[in-house]
Amino acid sequence: MKRRSIFLAALMVVSSATVSAKPETDKRATAIFAMGCFWCAEADFEKVDGVVDVVSGYTGGRVRNPSYEQVSAGGTGHYEAVLVTYDPSKVKYSDLLSVFWRNVDPFDAEGQFCDKGESYRAAIFPSSVAERKAADASREYLVAHFKRDLATRIITRAPFYRAEDYHQDYYKKNPLRYRYYRSRCGRDDRLAEVWGK
Repeated sequence: MKRRSIFLAALMVVSSATVSAKPETDKRATAIFAMGCFWCAEADFEKVDGVVDVVSGYTGGRVRNPSYEQVSAGGTGHYEAVLVTYDPSKVKYSDLLSVFWRNVDPFDAEGQFCDKGESYRAAIFPSSVAERKAADASREYLVAHFKRDLATRIITRAPFYRAEDYHQDYYKKNPLRYRYYRSRCGRDDRLAEVWGK
């Protein structure tokens, strides 16, 4: 089986779990994912048709309204994450899960790519029973496919705190620095190793 077909098969498994995201306002719903560096996660999700907005921030920790310095120093329990606002009539939660998996190294328990530490771990934060079932189904499918356990966690959704303004749309505001960082971090090379082109 070619690696690209992993996603098609996983998508079928997840879609069969019948995820009906509850619209929040004007046919919009939100999802939270941690994928290592939130600059990269923001850039990856903003390319998806049906995604309305992506905000970089922090979730899963013990401190209210944490700063970047607190989170990156460690000890708060937060993940760098993105809050994805999307139109469920154009993109399904299962599609967002596929984007998530395709953009993480699911085997790295220490962080993602060149970024190591608790704030750079990969995780999915479902907010409903249906989302939890879909996330679990996608993870179980990949465990069976790779025949090994994954480090990526699935954690009940926690409060999300918006990161400082200079982190928002970093890849747009600082394109040269962003491309240099992404390349030097080895993100795309490792993704191709895990998932294929």
